Amino acid sequence: MSVTDSKYRVALEGKIPAEYASEKLDVDAEHAYGGTSTEVDPVAVGKLRRKIDFHLIPLIAVLYLCSFLDRVNIGNAKVAGLEHDIALTPVEYNWALSIFFVGYVLFEIPSNILLKKMGPRKWITIVMLAWGVIMMAMAAVTNAAGLLAARFFLGLAESGLFPGSVYLISLWYTRGEQALRNGLFFSTATMAGAFGGVLAYGIAQMDGIQGLHGWQWIFILEGLPTVLLTVVVWFYLPDFPSTAPFLNQQEKDLAVRRLIIDAGPATQTEFSWKQFRAVFVDWKVYMHMITYILSATPLYSLSLFLPSIVQGFKFNAITTQAMTAPAYVIACVFTILFAFSSDRFRERGIHYAFPTLVGCLGYILLIVTKDSPVVNRYVSLTVTASGVFASVPAMLSWFTTNIGGHTKRGVATAAIISFGNIGGAIGGQIYRAEDAKNGFVRGHMICAVMMAISALLTLTMKYFLIRENKRRDNLTPEEFEREAQGEELCDNHPGFRYYS
Repeated sequence: MSVTDSKYRVALEGKIPAEYASEKLDVDAEHAYGGTSTEVDPVAVGKLRRKIDFHLIPLIAVLYLCSFLDRVNIGNAKVAGLEHDIALTPVEYNWALSIFFVGYVLFEIPSNILLKKMGPRKWITIVMLAWGVIMMAMAAVTNAAGLLAARFFLGLAESGLFPGSVYLISLWYTRGEQALRNGLFFSTATMAGAFGGVLAYGIAQMDGIQGLHGWQWIFILEGLPTVLLTVVVWFYLPDFPSTAPFLNQQEKDLAVRRLIIDAGPATQTEFSWKQFRAVFVDWKVYMHMITYILSATPLYSLSLFLPSIVQGFKFNAITTQAMTAPAYVIACVFTILFAFSSDRFRERGIHYAFPTLVGCLGYILLIVTKDSPVVNRYVSLTVTASGVFASVPAMLSWFTTNIGGHTKRGVATAAIISFGNIGGAIGGQIYRAEDAKNGFVRGHMICAVMMAISALLTLTMKYFLIRENKRRDNLTPEEFEREAQGEELCDNHPGFRYYS
C-alpha cells in the first residue's frame, strides 16, 4: 500500500472525512460519524441551502442594517444640529463616537458565550430590545454627559449582534459558503450608510414638529424599527440546524451531516474550557486581531465621519445627507461581488488584501484631490468606501473557517471582533474638527498607512497557512497518527486544512 493510501486509511480510522486526506482516492469513503458517507446528494444540499438562506440571511441582514444605522446615525445627527443644540464641543463629539466601542468591546466575548448557552433567538431578541430603547432615548439627551452615557450603553447592547451573527453563520454553512453569506449580511452596513443618509435627509425636514429638533427625530425614528423587529426575531430566528423548526427531520440530519463532513476532525460542539483556553495560545487569532483592527479603524472612522467629509465638499446640510448615499451604494455592490468571488474560488487572503489596497489607494486619492473639483473628490471617496467595505466579508469568513470546534470558534470570533472593534474607538478620534479646513488630510493619511500594513500582514499570514497545509500533506502515516493523538485538537488536528 502506498504512503498516500496509508495516510488515507489513517484519516478514515481517525474519523476524518475523505476530503481532508491529502488526496482524494477512489475508495469507499465510509467513516465513523455514525457510518455516514462523505458523499451527499448535491440536489438535496442545494435545496436545503436555499431554504436556509431564505430563513436566515434576510433576517440577520435587516438586523445588522438596523444595528449599523443606529451606531453611525450620530454623524447625520451632527449635521442636523446636534452639536449646537446640546452645546457639544468638537472634543466631546469625538469622545461620544469612541465611547460606544468601549462598551462594545467589553461585552463581546461574554455575549457570544451567553449566545451559545441561551441560543441565538433569545439572546439576540434581548440585545435588540435593549439597544432599540436606548437609541430612542437618546432623543432626550440635553448635554454631553447624557450623550456619552447613552452611547456607552448603546455599544454594550449592540455588542451581541455582530459577533453573534458571524458565529451563527459559521454554524449553519460550510466553510466554502460563508464568505458570500457574510458579504450579504455585512453589505447592509453600506446600505445603512446609503439608506441612513436618504432617511436623515427626509427626517431632518421634520425639524420643529412636536417641538423636537431634526436630530431628535433621527434618533427616535431610526430606533423604532429595532424595537418592532424584536417580535419577528423571537418567533422567526432559528437557533441551530438540529433544532430548526422550519426544517423537517431529514433536512435537519442533512444539515448536520454536511457540516460534520466539512469540519473534518474539528467537530466538537459542547462547551469546553479547553477550547476556550486554546483561543489565547493560537497565533492565528492574534494575527487576525491585528489585521482586523488595522482595517476596522478606517472602516469605522469613514462610517462615522463620511457626512462630515461630504459636507467639506461645500454641500449644504440637507444636501450632504443625500450625497452620502451614492458612495455607499457602489461600495455595497463591490462588497457582494468580492464575497461571491471569495466563495467561488475558495480563497480568502487575496480577497481580503486586494480591496484593502484599493481602500488605501482611495485615501491617497482623497489627499491628492483635496483641492480638485468636487467630482474628483467624490470619486476618490467612492473608491475609498468600496475598498474599505469590500475587504470585510473575506476577513470575517477567514477566521471562522479556519478555527475548529464550536467553543473555540465562538470565543475566537468574539475575541477577534472585540479587539478589532477597538478600532472603532480609535476611529472616533482620527478626524478632528480643526482638520476639516485642510480636507482631513491627516486622517486620510493615518487610514492609508493602516490599510497598507493590514494588506501586508494578510499576505504574510496566507503564506504561513499555505506552508502549514503543505507540511500536513507531506506527513508520513506515523507522523500523522502521532499528531492526531489527544482530545479536542480542533483545527490543530493534522487532518484539518486551512483556507488561505
